[in-house]
Amino acid sequence: MSGRGDFPCRNEPLDVSPSGLANWQPILERLGVAYREMQDIERRAKLAGVPYQIELQCSGAVGERALFRALAAHLDLPFDDEIAPETIFLPEEKGLEALRLPYGIGPVIALEDADRTIYLVAPERLDIAAMQRFLRKHREIADRIRIVAPSVLRRALRNRSSERLSRMAINGLFEAKPEFSARHVLNGWQGVAVGSIGALIIVAFALAPFSALVILHLLLSVLFLACVLLRVAVSQEAREPSPPAVLTTMRPAEMPVYTVLVALYREADVVPELLVSLGRIVWPRSKLEIKLVCESDDTETLAAIRAQELHSYIEVIEVPPHGPRTKPKALSYALPLVTGEFVVLFDAEDRPHPMQLVEAWERFRSNESGDLACLQAPLMITNRGESWIASMFAFEYAALFRGILPWLAKRDLVLPLGGTSNHFRRALLERVGGWDPCNVTEDADLGLRLARMGYKTGTISSPTYEDAPTTACIWLPQRTRWFKGWMQTWLVHMRDVPRLYRELGRTSFLVTQILTMGMWVSALAYAAFPISAAVLLVIMLAQDNPVNHYTALLALDAVNVIFGHGAFLALGWRTLPKTEQHGLWRHMMWIPVYWALLSAAAWRALWQLYRCPHVWEKTPHRPSLWKLRDIQRRKLAPNPTSLGSSSPIASSSRPV
Repeated sequence: MSGRGDFPCRNEPLDVSPSGLANWQPILERLGVAYREMQDIERRAKLAGVPYQIELQCSGAVGERALFRALAAHLDLPFDDEIAPETIFLPEEKGLEALRLPYGIGPVIALEDADRTIYLVAPERLDIAAMQRFLRKHREIADRIRIVAPSVLRRALRNRSSERLSRMAINGLFEAKPEFSARHVLNGWQGVAVGSIGALIIVAFALAPFSALVILHLLLSVLFLACVLLRVAVSQEAREPSPPAVLTTMRPAEMPVYTVLVALYREADVVPELLVSLGRIVWPRSKLEIKLVCESDDTETLAAIRAQELHSYIEVIEVPPHGPRTKPKALSYALPLVTGEFVVLFDAEDRPHPMQLVEAWERFRSNESGDLACLQAPLMITNRGESWIASMFAFEYAALFRGILPWLAKRDLVLPLGGTSNHFRRALLERVGGWDPCNVTEDADLGLRLARMGYKTGTISSPTYEDAPTTACIWLPQRTRWFKGWMQTWLVHMRDVPRLYRELGRTSFLVTQILTMGMWVSALAYAAFPISAAVLLVIMLAQDNPVNHYTALLALDAVNVIFGHGAFLALGWRTLPKTEQHGLWRHMMWIPVYWALLSAAAWRALWQLYRCPHVWEKTPHRPSLWKLRDIQRRKLAPNPTSLGSSSPIASSSRPV
């Protein structure tokens, strides 16, 4: 249970009035805050519709510990720097409920010794005058009150609830909706089907090799051409990317709390750049919460974060190192700690457009039915000139995020999400079960699950900038993980085919087959095309009449490859910015090589699906601040700013 109900630091909203400054002025003067800055904080608090203290804590005018130590001195109460989690007298589930309360945690009872309890108070909406009256009225308990910094109390409650959070993250989806969990690669009938199909293929090639070859060719060609036809259809409407939408004037008081989730693992090198990028996000700081989610044994990344002086709206969440060690497991651990009405997911290397959250909120707000669950922002590659792999990666991303996904969203079809820059309504994200910790492409799986449960996914235009892998040794493990995850996703959602068809509808069902199964099957098949062509050519040359049924199969292979390359090239051309369309012949030259690498990644993924289905191969990232400066110079994004507050994410000059 939490503390007494008559404490004057409850969780209900407080009226915003000039008295907030009057109450806090003596404390801030003691801390050396200029009166003009106090007035600026009050103005921003009124603009955002939040209590003075909330804006004060987000402003960076004074460090959190310094502020609450001064508050304790002003109230003549003790200040505790640290809290031992085991001393908190609160059940785990109540602790989690307290962590989700908007604008702070109420008083918490803790054990000071075997026969004495104290009240831990980390007030974030405090009426100082009311607190002083309370202390005068209840002198008998005043000596049992300890003021603590909110981040210290939150960390203690998190640590106390870490085992429960881990169980929820690992088992939550499997226990609530086992049919959507990738914990088991195959269910019973799928295992029988895979074994039967494998045996049938072996027997068919043993008894009637040519007939088996023809049938296999036709089946693979149908899937391959389905992917080609989708690209052709999209390319008919695809256009060069337009600038981000011009947005109307925002009223900060109307804006909700927005949560930014960033999962980091072995990302120490990019932490400074990440904080710069997040610091440019346009959103009232008093209504922004940023969760940096790290593995507890990732000491280098944690040290890099702790080397920065973070503002109060940033929280570092340490995830215990329990398996599976995946990004969706880490996100699932953090989700119960989120308080925002909306949640956006970024990767450590991302550089989101400053207006992205505002555009997403505008779209959510205009959805009167409330069934728009997710918005996908486009990803744009900024290092395409570093290598041919980066160039092809940028070409591929343009086709996906500027072509295929907007085309699907326009028709309200199922939309497999990209792995980052997904904006969610938190209530709907939780309703569908959140992320699957066992699926290594949790994004595609979640997009399908949202569609199956009747929710819509859309796209926005404000991009997220990131760098592509520049070498094959980095690219291959990443693409292997993607293919393995698409295989997992297809197998999970095909466990009950009639139900999937009913929930998605005919068109989305077909799109699902193309985008989940078709993509990886066609990648697997691509390796077989040159082998098949070589065998057929040898057979033809060995015969007296080379023009026969073998010629037809060889022609079919040639058509598949030519049309596949052509559709890939056409869609990429239509979706690339004009500034990047020069030198198109280079793309044409590398397509066969790139597709061969795709095939290698698909076969590697198939092997991993059998041997280690839940292993997450980490993609290393490097700093790219010079690219961020280049984006600013070319005016692809506005200068750093914010609504209601312009404080950066980290400040080396701020008092601690």
